[in-house]
Amino acid sequence: MNPVLEEDEEYDNDDRYNRPLLRKVSADKRRDKSTVIDFSNNDGSDDTSIQRVYLEEEDLNLLLAGYKFNRYRLYTYYILCILTGGMFYLIGRWIPKLWVWLVGNVCELGRAEWVVVKNQWGDMSIEYVIRKYYGGTISSVFPVDHPEDNNVSRLASYRTDDILHNLHFFDHRYIRFIYNPILGKFVQNNFWKDPTWVSVKMLKKGTNRETRNEREIIFGQNLIDIQEKSTVQLLIEEALHPFYIFQIFSIVLWCLDEYYYYATCIFIISLTGIITTLIDIKQTMKKLREMSKFICNVRIFRGNLWRYVSSEELVPGDVFEISDKHLHIFPCDAVLLSGDCIVNESMLTGESIPVSKLPIDDTSLHILDLTTTNVRPEVAKHFLFSGTKIVRVRRAKNGITSSSADVGNTSDDDGALAMVVRTGFNTTKGSLIRSMLFPKPHKFKFYRDSFRFIGVLAIIAVIGFLISTYNFIRLGVNTVIIIVRALDLITIVVPPALPATMTIGTNFAIGRLKKEGIFCISPTRVNVGGKLNVMCFDKTGTLTEDGLDVLGVRFINQTSRRFTELHTTVDTLSKSDNNTNNSSIPPILCAMTTCHSLKLLNGELIGDPLDLKMFDFTKWILEESGQGVSSSALDSPASSTHSGRPSSPTGPGGIVPTVVRPPNSRQFDLEEVLGADGKNGDGKPTPFIELGIIRTFEFVSSLRRMSVLVKRLRNQTIEVYVKGAPEVMRDICRADSFPEDYDELLHYYTHNGFRVIACASRSFADLSWMKAQKIKREQIEQDLEFIGIIIFENKLKPGTASVVETLKRAKIRQIMCTGDNVLTAISVSRECGLINKASKVYVPRFAQGSSLSSRASILWESLDNPKDSLDSTTLKDYPSEYPFIGPYEYDLAVTGDVFRWIMDYGDEMTLYRMLVKGQIFARMSPDEKHELVEKLQEIEYCVGFCGDGANDCGALKAADVGLSLSDAEASVAAPFTSRNMDIGCVIEVIKEGRAALVTSFSCFKYMALYSIIQFTTVSILYYYGSNLGNLQFLYIDLFLILPIAVLMGRTEPFPRIHPKRPTASLVSKKVLTPVIGQILIQSGIQFLVLIIIHNQPWYRRPTFDPNETNIKNFDNSILFLLSCFQYIIIAAVFSVGPPYRKSMFTNVPFMITTAFFTLLTAVVLISPSSFVINHLELENIDYLFRWYLLAIVIADFLISLFMEKYVFDVISRWIGIVIDGSTRSDKKLFKKILAEMDAKEP
Repeated sequence: MNPVLEEDEEYDNDDRYNRPLLRKVSADKRRDKSTVIDFSNNDGSDDTSIQRVYLEEEDLNLLLAGYKFNRYRLYTYYILCILTGGMFYLIGRWIPKLWVWLVGNVCELGRAEWVVVKNQWGDMSIEYVIRKYYGGTISSVFPVDHPEDNNVSRLASYRTDDILHNLHFFDHRYIRFIYNPILGKFVQNNFWKDPTWVSVKMLKKGTNRETRNEREIIFGQNLIDIQEKSTVQLLIEEALHPFYIFQIFSIVLWCLDEYYYYATCIFIISLTGIITTLIDIKQTMKKLREMSKFICNVRIFRGNLWRYVSSEELVPGDVFEISDKHLHIFPCDAVLLSGDCIVNESMLTGESIPVSKLPIDDTSLHILDLTTTNVRPEVAKHFLFSGTKIVRVRRAKNGITSSSADVGNTSDDDGALAMVVRTGFNTTKGSLIRSMLFPKPHKFKFYRDSFRFIGVLAIIAVIGFLISTYNFIRLGVNTVIIIVRALDLITIVVPPALPATMTIGTNFAIGRLKKEGIFCISPTRVNVGGKLNVMCFDKTGTLTEDGLDVLGVRFINQTSRRFTELHTTVDTLSKSDNNTNNSSIPPILCAMTTCHSLKLLNGELIGDPLDLKMFDFTKWILEESGQGVSSSALDSPASSTHSGRPSSPTGPGGIVPTVVRPPNSRQFDLEEVLGADGKNGDGKPTPFIELGIIRTFEFVSSLRRMSVLVKRLRNQTIEVYVKGAPEVMRDICRADSFPEDYDELLHYYTHNGFRVIACASRSFADLSWMKAQKIKREQIEQDLEFIGIIIFENKLKPGTASVVETLKRAKIRQIMCTGDNVLTAISVSRECGLINKASKVYVPRFAQGSSLSSRASILWESLDNPKDSLDSTTLKDYPSEYPFIGPYEYDLAVTGDVFRWIMDYGDEMTLYRMLVKGQIFARMSPDEKHELVEKLQEIEYCVGFCGDGANDCGALKAADVGLSLSDAEASVAAPFTSRNMDIGCVIEVIKEGRAALVTSFSCFKYMALYSIIQFTTVSILYYYGSNLGNLQFLYIDLFLILPIAVLMGRTEPFPRIHPKRPTASLVSKKVLTPVIGQILIQSGIQFLVLIIIHNQPWYRRPTFDPNETNIKNFDNSILFLLSCFQYIIIAAVFSVGPPYRKSMFTNVPFMITTAFFTLLTAVVLISPSSFVINHLELENIDYLFRWYLLAIVIADFLISLFMEKYVFDVISRWIGIVIDGSTRSDKKLFKKILAEMDAKEP
């Protein structure tokens, strides 16, 4: 039995650690199934020798096969390597499948000495199994902690407290796979979770020395340490690349042929290339190592004692102090147990806004899922990510300032504590580093076809080799010379400089992009940018300005029960007399000043941009005091502190973390304050406003709201303020509290692109501070009174509309992919021109069920006329009144929940139709953005994604061309990064991509023609027993070809993007027709000139001497000069200009170079000096014939140019009609789907 991964086979449900992944594989039944992974081996194998694994996070299908060395075969392999001078070693190195077949036998995974790992792209790696003494229990390595697990019964049938003496494991892509003897399979250890982690109290116990030692064996050291190869190893690996081996072969051959000059030049160029590549690899690895490797001292609680250890020694379960003054960056993934902190997570998300973290509770601990690096939003507020920077830490009781306790103290001294949950490459940072080390391979047609083209040239070389060998035998040439001359043809037809010239256009494009502030870390993606046909944009920070501005506030007029006019400043809002209580400020202003998660750091407010804008609108002052303003702080004068500085605590233990108050508050007289009832001598409420935020319920995406408990100065009442999406307020507010025009006004603002936040409130008269700390969220977020709305506007960036219009003219489809509200997204899309203002937009909703139900049904309704709807399966729009009329122009605006439902439960063709018609994808999570990109690629779109780096990393990595507008560290995961924060960089990337792609084609065709022209010249001369001289070869190869080939790529891109994309296939009719045509023209002219000179009265046939080089003769001289002109002609003909590049006349260095060599060659032809004649070994040609030959050269140029411009394109279209028929069907899947949707019903 061969280890085979069948095409449609589900993964083995027997693997307990892949259980969560299996669920996704089953749901996503449309995952790519085009790849069959096959190991061929003559040895038998069974189910215990192979294993199939799906790595969800990296979208990798892996096949693992266990092998042991066959000693006899291994020794035979060594002998063959020695006997063949290392050639057999090279073949085994280049074809690892052959090496596996030669030296290994398939065996059970548990007995394997090494494991062959192969993925869906055919990449194979050999991983050696490490055996290490363990001595712990089976359950400590493979805990049974999920009662719903299919393997629980199987594991439970064994004694999991049995001792596991040895661990068998291997590391692949820095993921550790450990052999489970019960399951008979390798399982990943990055999903490990201790079953005892059931309560925060249990977590605080930490680990002991024995547990720590066991877990270090399981997980290794807490290091993200990239294995760095030595310089010698890198040098050998680079030198043993097939390309360099071919160059070494060519250099040896040229030396045998005494062609020392060019051999030396190629050797120097090759050596320079190897050293340059080596330096680049070393520098890249150095940067990655510096970014990934981090070691610090950490104060941990182990064995009931506090001690300092190196962060390398941390293992899951260790409790450490984050309030330690020496700790600035988290060395692992952890959960916060006590205290609170503010962290900067820009390294992971690209989001530079600091994030507040709170201690985890037992409820959140129960839903902690470590089977994925994506942490649930409910847990993320307690989760500390490895590599994130600590902005501020507050200890459990003693305030911000931390003074670490002495080493050896058994008390946690009320510090801010966290527990390690993941270490090393298992952390979120480790996952990001892995994604940069192992990017998804990109199967671009140009690169695939280039190797096919080289293969065709190699076939031509072999044919030439056989013909030349026969000819030399006919002439009676020495055997050694026959071999050297015939092999020399191979180096002519497949020139060693060919691969280098293919990167010329890319390198020039990267240089020009860099000048525009666009940086590229993946050069191969530059050419891909030329083939983009769909561009996805994030909205906020990409199409629109980064933040939202408060347009104004509207609350309820108690008399008319309608909304008030828009209040655009806080002054008009404060003067309003429509308050529902006796306060001097309206409740909505209280909500705006308190219902947020802002923190004070170094005198500046930090937090969510929307909260910052909202608070700035109020002009109020926020104050903090250590762990919090004490209870007496609310009794102290309002002016005891000033804005931007935390107030000093006045009591031993703060209970009010944050206080807000109006600006310019005057000091009040304590005599005016009579007691807890908050009334002065007149019996009126005190005019001094100071609000203390005593508890905050953070924003939860599933609830789409947040709330706070607030205590007013000298007042026993605790008030609740809630803000969130308007849609959720209906469920938590009293129906009679909504104004009459609520729906009307909400519809107006949302349909015009504004962001609306609704606010509500409630009062608790007898709620003590202690009860407030224990009350549940659902108890306060009910029976609320609706108090008003805050309207935000999100302005388009200045260049957005023009870029969208440019891409639209270029017929590049554009999609908005955002986490914002669908109505806001539609409005912004219409404003910037991404969708036509006149076109219909259909929005889906669940008519029955929800996104979690497979039996749900979806209704697609027109935004402007809900009576119009689409067929839920075909998604076609035919007006019911006129069914004979074709479909109208319409677009789809898809919401994230509907996208998820169709992905999981919908019909495949419905999904594809949604993808080709969907222009807006709203309320999309980061994972859904990633999946959208992959699904668009599945229907053969070439996808670009442009985002600001915040939550877009997955989509940026998955896209064919990812362009990040963020200069944060996480943006290194995107191929392109722009320092210019507008989407104009997309235009530059596409223009440069198209220019680079066309340049690569031009250079490739030029090098191919250069090879064939020289092959024709040499083959003709071989027939007469002659050849080109060494200096002639050197002049052509080094001085003529290289400068022209390099400077061809310097032409800049055309300023406008043409609607038609350049071809990416080297074997297409459009490319092959001119190449074959030019080969026929240039070869034909050489034969024509040869016939003409043979009929000249002054012509002398070359005399053949087996012992001489036979260089100097008329055939050699004329063909050499003619071919020199042909190289220049082809360069000019293949220098493509508009519509993808500027005219070649704008490329001044190229024009100067071609003009110089044209003039130089003409001088050598018409009036050569004796120095030139002697060194180039030229014959003295008849003077009149020289002018005649120059006329032929001019005719050659005109014919070649005319055919290239006007004839070959017509011929290629004619060939297409003959081969494909008069009507050519679209090959791309998305085009077929669009054609089917646009077709009229019969």
